[in-house]
Amino acid sequence: MTTSTTPSDASPDLAHAASDLRMATFRLARRLRAQQAVDTMSDGQYAVLAALKVHGPHTLSELADRERVTAPSMNRTVNCLEEGGYLSRTPDEADRRKVNIALTDLGQATVDETTRRRDAWLEAALADLSPDQLATLAAAADLMREVASS
Repeated sequence: MTTSTTPSDASPDLAHAASDLRMATFRLARRLRAQQAVDTMSDGQYAVLAALKVHGPHTLSELADRERVTAPSMNRTVNCLEEGGYLSRTPDEADRRKVNIALTDLGQATVDETTRRRDAWLEAALADLSPDQLATLAAAADLMREVASS
């Protein structure tokens, strides 16, 4: 059985490490989010485009579930992205009551360019690190993936 540790149960060293990791993760995420292809696109809008690229077409309710938002909220996001030409809606061939949402070429290009910019920024930021520091970051990335999947 997995138990959850509350802040009062954690040792001071563990609590300090958790706080430092949280703050560093948020700061790095903020810097990476700034490297985007479309300055006016919100993080939520980009997340929808990225989900469609990774997981393929979705219905509105599937997207809402994936992004953990309400269907009306996702509908507003999808409407905005559709108006911008980033995605399209097409009736499902098997069930005409369903509508599939997919990336357009512009949506695909936006995700690709944002990914390229973020990778380039991070590569430049890491360029001056020593091989030992890079190995430490690689090990930390593995641990972060493990923590995030639990």
